[in-house]
Amino acid sequence: MKPALKNLYDYFIINRTHRARRVLCEVDFASEYAALGLSHEERMCRRFETLMAMEQPHILPDEKIVFTRSVMNGGKVLTPEEWEALEGDRFVWGHNAGASNLSLNYETMISRGFDAYRETATPIQNRMMDAVTDLCDRYRALAKEQSRDDVVAVFDQIPRRGARNFREALQFFRVLHFSLWVEDNCHNTIGRFDQYMYPYYKKDRDAGIYTREEAFDLLCDFFLSFNKDSDMYYGAQQGDNGQSMVLGGIDKDGNDCYNELSELCLRASAELKLIDPKINLRVNKNTPLSVYEEGSKLTRVGLGFPQYCNDDVVIPGLVEMGYDYEDAVNYVVAACWEFIIPGMGDEIPNIAALNLADVVNRAIRKYAPHVQNFDELLTGMRQEMMVACDALTAPMKNVYQLPSSFADLLRDSRKYRNFGSHGVGIATAADSLAAVKKYVFDEKSVTAEELIAAMDENFVNSPELLHRLRYEAPKMGCEGGEMAAELSKDVLYAFSDALAGRKNCFGGIWRAGTGTAMMYLRHANVTGATADGRLAGESFGANFSPSLFAKTAGPVTVCEHFSCADMKRTLNGGPLTLEFAMSTFRDEESISKLATLIRYFILLGGHQIQLNAVDVEQLREAQKDPDRYRQLIVRIWGWSAYFVELDKPYQEHVIARQEYTL
Repeated sequence: MKPALKNLYDYFIINRTHRARRVLCEVDFASEYAALGLSHEERMCRRFETLMAMEQPHILPDEKIVFTRSVMNGGKVLTPEEWEALEGDRFVWGHNAGASNLSLNYETMISRGFDAYRETATPIQNRMMDAVTDLCDRYRALAKEQSRDDVVAVFDQIPRRGARNFREALQFFRVLHFSLWVEDNCHNTIGRFDQYMYPYYKKDRDAGIYTREEAFDLLCDFFLSFNKDSDMYYGAQQGDNGQSMVLGGIDKDGNDCYNELSELCLRASAELKLIDPKINLRVNKNTPLSVYEEGSKLTRVGLGFPQYCNDDVVIPGLVEMGYDYEDAVNYVVAACWEFIIPGMGDEIPNIAALNLADVVNRAIRKYAPHVQNFDELLTGMRQEMMVACDALTAPMKNVYQLPSSFADLLRDSRKYRNFGSHGVGIATAADSLAAVKKYVFDEKSVTAEELIAAMDENFVNSPELLHRLRYEAPKMGCEGGEMAAELSKDVLYAFSDALAGRKNCFGGIWRAGTGTAMMYLRHANVTGATADGRLAGESFGANFSPSLFAKTAGPVTVCEHFSCADMKRTLNGGPLTLEFAMSTFRDEESISKLATLIRYFILLGGHQIQLNAVDVEQLREAQKDPDRYRQLIVRIWGWSAYFVELDKPYQEHVIARQEYTL
């Protein structure tokens, strides 16, 4: 790390000196606006104007990409009483905030500038652009005082006019992204960064303005900006902020879009070793092994990314769900893993989560003692899935989000307004069915009544049965677990079929997915003992992965079992999640092996995969001495976080996951 970058890194990341400059906004916006009887849109605008006016510019000597938050706690725009009344007849989404899981059209705004939008913008949007422009002008004035002619030149151009070069484009993005957070939107993603920024990068490189290394230094400065204020952003845990960047992928003609800027982004992440931006790599059957190797080098650093998305599955899957091909080919990843279309959607891909393990558990209890064969149990499971999806979708009949007028400037349309549901505990569900098939219906070594009675008492008086179910029954990812893998298809297809044909309140579809978010803990906490030998309250595997206690046969078998289904049918997203011992990455050969494994999963038809490089002993030490390990990073469900900032249950789950070697 070069001295100038190291100075910024120490200031913002190690010492966090900038946080001392923050002031608390103590304005009671909600009460003031309620007394005035203002519309929700006007409230969002006025708060935005106030917060932007309160921001105090600050520029460090070595800083090239500026804009750092100085105002904390913007406050809500609705009083508790108003919020309660609003929820009376609506399903309100957004945590009393703006939009979430956004992927907007940064490209057009960056290329055109605010002035090009003035005539078509609403009066409120023009006021918000004025507020942003005023802050940019104050940054320009400070830069002039500090004789920072380079910063002055940037703000002479943007945001009024479009960016002309790489630095202006990066700074314009920072201004827009900063503004989205101030508006109180959450999980503001980055999109296909290497595609819309590449023309600026290439133009400057071709003109000799930057060498490759100089452009890399500027990119590192830009990457650092995602971490200046991220502790202020909404999330279920620190780090769950949705700053997700997509690299690579194909264009509408099938051409590979991975470029020199894509490579520099991977390198910048490895250089900085920070949790943001969170990198996603779009790949396909023709992606060279060298790209997987570059990604694997980043995995070795221990950031929990890149996450890989398979264009060969995702694009046709989106088309089958009703997306136009030209849009599907441009897909990006939302905050965690959900597949969305940039600039053309107002989708809520994480509006619900279905406990698949509980659905199967209820089906076993309801039908297993009475049916004649296992196929009839599967029929009962499908019926139970339909009932569960009825209950899941019923509350979402009148969904409301607070208006986000600034975000709407960057949205071309609301062409896609689909909802998505996570599918939680897939391995537990499939393994439970496999155990019932093997022991109740095939071998008849235990009756359904005996099994259910043992589950009811959490196996306290059935230690032998518990051992058999837990360690001898077929399980996904384990040797001899093919039956469970096949049954995972029945569960996944029942889930997708139960949502198919349903329309949400906006006329969009419901998408089934394989992610869990935090529900691998929350749902598991309220789920009783299951037929796979899992005890009551015991955690599920995160996302699309084996049960925590499954004695897996290794990563190859896991990849095979978790790619056997037609993943186009459950394409809301949700990755196979694998943990590798840090000791695995001992040499370049191990990098090649990991790259080959990931490519194998993609060729098998897997839709999405993410990998963690962990050292369990180090994690335990971090629990004892958190100050010593403040920069230790792990992957949680669809995002990475500093381990010591996580709540204890999330820490323990990471530690409990299966560690693989190559």
